[in-house]
Amino acid sequence: MSDLKIRQGEWVVVCDGAKALLLENEGDAKFPNLRCREVVEEKHASTHEQGADRPGRAHSSVGNGRSSVAQTDWHDQDERTFLKELAERLDKAVLAGDVKSMVIVAPPRALGVLRQTYSPRLREAVVNELDKDMVKLPVYEIEKHLAG
Repeated sequence: MSDLKIRQGEWVVVCDGAKALLLENEGDAKFPNLRCREVVEEKHASTHEQGADRPGRAHSSVGNGRSSVAQTDWHDQDERTFLKELAERLDKAVLAGDVKSMVIVAPPRALGVLRQTYSPRLREAVVNELDKDMVKLPVYEIEKHLAG
C-alpha cells in the first residue's frame, strides 16, 4: 500500500453497506493526516424483522409441482440504498467544489455496488479504490494502513 499517495485536501471515503467515514487529508502525500469531516451511519433492521415469517410457495400451472419463492433480502436492499445515497452525496460534494479527488475504501461487495452508482463526474474524481473493510477501525489505524 505504500505506493498510495493521498494528496492534501483529498478525501478518503471509508465505507461499507451501513456506515461511511468521510475523511480529509490535512497533511501531505508523504505524511497524511486524516481528519474526519463526517460520519454517515444507518441502522438496518435484519431481514427476518422486516419480512414475512416464511418464504412463500408457488404452485405449478401444470401438474402437482410446488416450489418455494425466495424471501426478499431487505437487509441487502437497505445496503444498496445506503450506498446509492452515499454516491449521490459524494457527487454533490464534487459538484459543489468541496472536493476535487478522492480515494474509496470499501469491502469488495460494497465497492461493486458503489461503482454501479457513480456518475461520470464522480467516476472522474475517484483516483483510487481499495477493496478493504476498514470502516470499524479508528481513523489513526486507517491512516497507518493507507500510509504503508
